[in-house]
Parts: sequence; structure tokens; C-alpha cells
Amino acid sequence: MTYTTSTDLFSPVQLGLYTLPNRIVMAPMTRNRAGAGNVPTPINATYYAQRATAGLIVTEGSQVSPQGFGYPATPGIHSIEQVAGWRQVTDAVHDAGGKIFLQLWHTGRISHPSLQPDGALPVAPSAIAPRGNAMTYTGDQPFVTPRALDIDEIPGVVEQFRQGAKNALAAGFDGVEIHGAFGYLIDQFLQDGSNQRSDRYGGSVENRARFLLEVTEAVSSVWGAKRVGIKLSPSNTFNDIHDSDPKTTFGYAIAALNTFGLGYLHLMEPTPADIRHGGKPISVAEFHPLYPGTLIANGGYDREKGNAAIAKGYADLVSFGSPFLANPDLPARLQLDAPLNQPDRNTFYGGDEKGYTDYPFLT
Repeated sequence: MTYTTSTDLFSPVQLGLYTLPNRIVMAPMTRNRAGAGNVPTPINATYYAQRATAGLIVTEGSQVSPQGFGYPATPGIHSIEQVAGWRQVTDAVHDAGGKIFLQLWHTGRISHPSLQPDGALPVAPSAIAPRGNAMTYTGDQPFVTPRALDIDEIPGVVEQFRQGAKNALAAGFDGVEIHGAFGYLIDQFLQDGSNQRSDRYGGSVENRARFLLEVTEAVSSVWGAKRVGIKLSPSNTFNDIHDSDPKTTFGYAIAALNTFGLGYLHLMEPTPADIRHGGKPISVAEFHPLYPGTLIANGGYDREKGNAAIAKGYADLVSFGSPFLANPDLPARLQLDAPLNQPDRNTFYGGDEKGYTDYPFLT
């Protein structure tokens, strides 16, 4: 793509099959406000429709199966009821003129037996317990040692993603984003701190990236690659994830994803927390030469930094998290350089309308 000094956050852009009115993306953010059965409700439809002036909305992560469930009150995309609940959301966003992708999610070892079918152990590439606590319906509980997936089970987990992609299509989404970040199942396979397998899914970076690429192939077979994105977090340390050589690991994965012709790659910048916890900071700009397709940058961006990233050519779009949470009309506020509402952290996870759909608009 050719950039000029007039290209900024507010310029139209082609993303896969869609021409978006601006380059401002609403990042996926878990809010723990799904209803019974992990079904989206009308309040979720209101929340997303309020933010439909984003060039693109990417929803909170939605588990592709009961096995992928890792947090209370997070929505799924594996039941008829969940598909119907999400249809309320997509209809509301489309009526408001927006575009919306569903994020497909499997938490892997970041779960707890109390959240799993029949109280089973969470699954992972290897039986390595993460440090920290799981969020459960009875409060925080220490993570347990997960059960390592048998090699014969892995194709079935890939199929969970394929079926989730089919269900997202039925729910009326415009596309899907594969959640390959933040220490969840795909990331657990990719990084050697959580993957100590000795079969074709472990050891070399080529083997550790195999699950990611198989999931990408499965999801693309449903949607067509141009309506599929993937999110990766090369410097992330959240959920006790780490790799001995993240630049090589993610460099290989990103180069391999080139072959699919995806709609976009969504990359996280290193955060202060990643650096504090021993992460090896690698900026989005360092990976840009490896990926000639559309790239979305996320993490710590504001109006000035977002415009600079686009003008310098290492990002095509920029996604915003907590600023979008507190500012449903964020694109207008950024364009006018208007003051932003400050998010209330006490209402981030769980609850009702407070801190969810009651943030004021400029007008």
C-alpha cells in the first residue's frame, strides 16, 4: 500500500472484501456480561451498536466449544441459543451502519475444572500449570495442571474452530478473528514455555506453529481467507506465557500466515506489564517487513501515535481497547481531538449497564 501525508486514522481503507470508512478498530475486550448459557443478550447488542462508527468492531473472545470456556459469563459460539443471541448483536450493528467480526477463542489451560464439562481438567499442549489464578463463579482459584491433548484429539479441536466459524457465519457476522494471543490455546502451542511436546506439534518452531496454521486453514475454508483475521501478541507475558526466542517464533508464524492471503494480521505492542514480567519487547514495526498484507496495530495508541504509525507505513489500521470502552463515539472524539471519557476499571468485568452502555456521547 502507498502512503501519503493525508493518510491517517480517518482515511478510508480496504480490509479484505470491505471498504471501511476509517482505520479505527474496536479491539476485542472481555466484559463478562453474557447471559445464562453464555448467550449474548440485548444489552450486548446495545453496547456494540453504540460503537458502530468504528471502521471495524472485533467482538470479545467467544469460546468455540464448552471445552474452550475459561471465564464466567463470557459468550460462546457453539450452541443454537448463542448463535441467536449473537444475531441480535450483528443486526443491531448493521442497522447502525457498522461492520463486526467475531473473535474465535479457546482458552486451553487458562480455565478451571469448575468451568469444564463434567468437571474435567482443562486441556493444553503440555501438562504445565500456569502460575496465577483462574476466575471462577466462586471467586479466584489456583490454576490446575491441565491435561495434555493426545495427538489424536488435536484434529477435533481444530474442528471446534471450524464449527465456530460456521456458527459465526450463521449469526450474521462480517468475518472472524482467530484469537492466537494472550496465552490461550493457540498461543500455548506456539510458545515453547507452554509447549514441551515431542511429536509433530512440538519441538521445532515449524511444529509448534502447526496448530495455528491448521486452525487458520479450517476457519478460512468456511469464510474465505479475505474475511479472516488473526491476533498475535509476540511480547505478551499475560497468563504466564513465554518463549525462549519470540522473535524467531513469531517471525516464522507471521511469514507462514502470508500464504493464506488473510484479511488482516492484528499484532499487539509490548506493554509495560510485559516488560516488568520479563517479556522480550518486540514492536509491531519490527514484524511489518515480514507481512505485506493488511496489519492492525494494538496497544497504547492514541490519536498522535496512531496517525504516526499509519503515516510511517508499518500499520494500516489501529485498534483501541479501553478508550473504546469508555467512549462509544471514539472515532468522532479522535477526529475532533475532543476530551475522552475515562474508563471505570471497577466495571470492566461483569455487572449491568453501569460502565457498559452508560458512557456519554459528545452530543
